[in-house]
Amino acid sequence: MAHLLGAEALHLEVPTKTVFDSVTIGVAEGDRIGIVGRNGDGKSSLLMMLAGRREPDSGQVTMRGGTTIGVLDQADVFPDGETVGHAIVGDRPEHEWAGDPRAREVIAGLVADLDWDAEVSGLSGGQRRRVALARLLVGDDEILFLDEPTNHLDVEGIAWLADHLQRRWPRGQGALLVVTHDRWFLDEVCTATWEVHDRIVDPFEGGYAAYVLQRVERDRQAAAVEQKRQNLARKELAWLRRGAPARTSKPKFRIDAANALIEDVPEIRDAVSLRSLAVARLGKEVVNLLDAGVSYGDRVVLEDVEWLLAPGERTGILGVNGAGKSTLLGLISGDIEPTSGRVKRGKTVKVATLTQRLDELEEHLNDPVRVVIGRLRTSFTVGSGSKAQELTPGQMLERMGFSSAQLSTPVKDLSGGQKRRLQLLLILLDQPNVLILDEPTNDLDTDMLAAIEDLLDSWPGTLIVVSHDRYFLERVTDQQYAILDRRLRHLPGGVEEYLKLRTAEERAKAAAAAAPAGAARGGAGAGSVSGSGSGASAPLSAAGQKAPALGGAERRALEKEVQAIERRLAKLESEIAGVHARMASHDQSDYAGLASLGDELGAFQSEVAEKEERWLELSEQLG
Repeated sequence: MAHLLGAEALHLEVPTKTVFDSVTIGVAEGDRIGIVGRNGDGKSSLLMMLAGRREPDSGQVTMRGGTTIGVLDQADVFPDGETVGHAIVGDRPEHEWAGDPRAREVIAGLVADLDWDAEVSGLSGGQRRRVALARLLVGDDEILFLDEPTNHLDVEGIAWLADHLQRRWPRGQGALLVVTHDRWFLDEVCTATWEVHDRIVDPFEGGYAAYVLQRVERDRQAAAVEQKRQNLARKELAWLRRGAPARTSKPKFRIDAANALIEDVPEIRDAVSLRSLAVARLGKEVVNLLDAGVSYGDRVVLEDVEWLLAPGERTGILGVNGAGKSTLLGLISGDIEPTSGRVKRGKTVKVATLTQRLDELEEHLNDPVRVVIGRLRTSFTVGSGSKAQELTPGQMLERMGFSSAQLSTPVKDLSGGQKRRLQLLLILLDQPNVLILDEPTNDLDTDMLAAIEDLLDSWPGTLIVVSHDRYFLERVTDQQYAILDRRLRHLPGGVEEYLKLRTAEERAKAAAAAAPAGAARGGAGAGSVSGSGSGASAPLSAAGQKAPALGGAERRALEKEVQAIERRLAKLESEIAGVHARMASHDQSDYAGLASLGDELGAFQSEVAEKEERWLELSEQLG
């Protein structure tokens, strides 16, 4: 593959440490590289040096002549008074950018819901991020440098971005370097991984999953080499004391295939033990939402929500921004009262919420970390049954990535990631039995996310997670629900099913709007993103192609089948809720009975998945 960019002997220092020391790396056409490492180890600095945005203290970066680069940094900066449209396409005339298939795809995929003439300064963080991405992606750069591109994006936005980057260049052309903590995105987009650590850059083949396997293998080899060195040193010492020893056979350290690394690893969670502990701590009733709804004036946010939370349940919540996820969490925590239906809570329920803010730390900002932790519990139980162990707050801090030196650091001087970890630890030490995590992955690197996931694996309580980090959501929860059209819906197929349902929903909306939009298109201008410039392409990009016309009798038959499926799905949701209720009230020591209920639940969920798949097929045929 042709060389695009190279760095030789890069050296970079900041006042307190050396960040890089003699780093030499290269980027070739076709490379899709993810950059990972701990916070503060230099990932963004490396990206900016390669992009020419930051000068190294020594060494040089070279680039093939004529190569163009595009950079997305973490700060979405726009001039005062900048509008959405001008920020994305600049002064290009409408016929030029509207005639560019890439520009139409990017605009439809990222900013179709934004007012083309709105000022960027008035947008939310997530909307500004999408505008910044669109501004970059409508271009035709050969190399893209992306620093945390998924920040503030929802699950759909992240999935769209991954798909776009996979198709952006033909195979073997272009190059991508991305710094992100989103491990699903790394696996989906990247074919190579650079790990930044200890002033060096280690290259690995493959995305995040392949990188983890290779890193474990590397550590195994390093441990074997160190063990061998110690053995040789002991033998040398014995020779010095007793004379040359007899020849001995040395056992060889065998490197197994990657799958052997994980074949003996048990399930990540002991579900039976955790459920048993959760019942003991919570009782049989946790929080029941019974036909609950929330309205603000004439605006209905949630309606007819029927959800019986079980002891030890681990559920992820999906939904677009503004769908009502925070309102749902408020109903569970008790911060919001329903305007219809009711919410019933168990007597022993103790809810704690990890919010996107850092409110728990406000009163501790001037106190050292050790003082803050010392005011709380003297020990914390991790694990269950025979694997349970008592950890001191200091050991918990170490497990959460704090060094002994950082224990004396005032809370206000901690980094964003350190504050986030301390916030979670304070909540866990308060021993809640229902834990709500609202976007918990913000400001955390991949290694620390793995440590938190490991900690949550042994936490015996009911866990509710709202996160746009798909990897984290699927890793720590056992099932997912979505808020669609103001109602809560179970997703047996997880995030993939949610994305399919959202695509079908958008297709239905586009089809409903197609006729009036077509009539008005002739006189429409570029005043809105949904006008002639981008909205016209949205139904096509969503559906791919127009559905064939149906005859009247055929359409009526399909519509009848759709109605039958919807009635069956409603009944299945009721059946599933009933099984959950029976599981919650069942004797938790009756493993055979629980297994039978689990089989019954699995059968219902399989039928739901089958019916929803057929529903999607029929929706596509009906247009």
